[in-house]
Amino acid sequence: MKTLITNAHVVSPDVEIEGAAVEITDGKIAWVHQPGEPLPEADTVIDAGGRYVMPGFVDIHAHGADYKDVCDNDLESIRHIAKKKLGEGVTTWLPTTLTQSQDLLEEIAGKVVEYMENQEFAKTPGMHVEGPFINQANAGAQNPQFVREPNWEELKRLHELAPAKVFSIAPDVPGACECIRQAKAAGISASAAHTSSTYQQVMDAKEAGLTHLTHYGNAMTGLHHREIGVVGAGLLDPDLKMELICDGIHLAPDFLKLVFSLKPIEQLIMITDSMAGSWIGKGEVQLGGLDVIVDDGQARLKEGGALAGSILLYNDGVKLIAELTDLPLHQIVKATSWNQAQSLGLDDIGKIEPGYCADLVILEKDFSVWKTLVDGK
Repeated sequence: MKTLITNAHVVSPDVEIEGAAVEITDGKIAWVHQPGEPLPEADTVIDAGGRYVMPGFVDIHAHGADYKDVCDNDLESIRHIAKKKLGEGVTTWLPTTLTQSQDLLEEIAGKVVEYMENQEFAKTPGMHVEGPFINQANAGAQNPQFVREPNWEELKRLHELAPAKVFSIAPDVPGACECIRQAKAAGISASAAHTSSTYQQVMDAKEAGLTHLTHYGNAMTGLHHREIGVVGAGLLDPDLKMELICDGIHLAPDFLKLVFSLKPIEQLIMITDSMAGSWIGKGEVQLGGLDVIVDDGQARLKEGGALAGSILLYNDGVKLIAELTDLPLHQIVKATSWNQAQSLGLDDIGKIEPGYCADLVILEKDFSVWKTLVDGK
């Protein structure tokens, strides 16, 4: 089965070609034709009409969408979220859990596996386990009643049920580094989150295997001239990858410009941290048993008013970064797919080159999603 995407403005890491054509055979990219090259016959032709064709976005941190949450503990919720994600141009995502009881988390892992066995919409290579091993003082919109000390056996049981591609942990809580060390040995990426860590505690965790910083800038120690904290560690350290919620709310526009100007693009990972309030416009939903009000482009806890995840659509975050920074799109796409793929060991996605999966998003020039393809479909 051969598909051709013609009249494409192809944008791939370090590559940008206007007027190209992408040849897809049996779900894989077979060739990228330069402008003016003769094109082969195809079963299906999609005329991109000059629109952007990019690698499908990879959202490694997403809790929910459209009134549904991964922690609903329901297969249909996961299917619904995976389908809505396609409307954002996301072709791969990690269903992300919240700080909950171990029994519930194990049941949710079982539902994730059920979806993985029949991935009808966005692909799911595994989970992002956010919490419960966090600092209660930095719980934010995580439910404090389920916060507990790191326990490798708990994480191991989840990982045996459904691959834990990433887990978020506070480096400053007792036992964190040992848990990170054991997770690394099992192939799980550790990310610092909901923490009061000092710079040195982050460095100790990095030595144990820490590689990421979860929703950078939020629920973590800020930059201070006498203690640079987690935020400072992210800016100073050349290896730590930053998850960025690019909605202009969780990180102010000027802060986003600062990060994109100081940190190599190869170390940045754009996420949504979306929850059940995304796609709904306005209303009330829940996040881990906590009541959340969605209004004025934000999701906030009904009690206390703290930000409660985001309602960001992935393609809107890409648009904001394109408007805020001087970076060309062929650099920005590293932070939308390639960096995630490299970090998680997914070696067949993230580029528009022969041999890669035909997981693609076709965007209008205003970054709204026109079509999303998974394995060429």
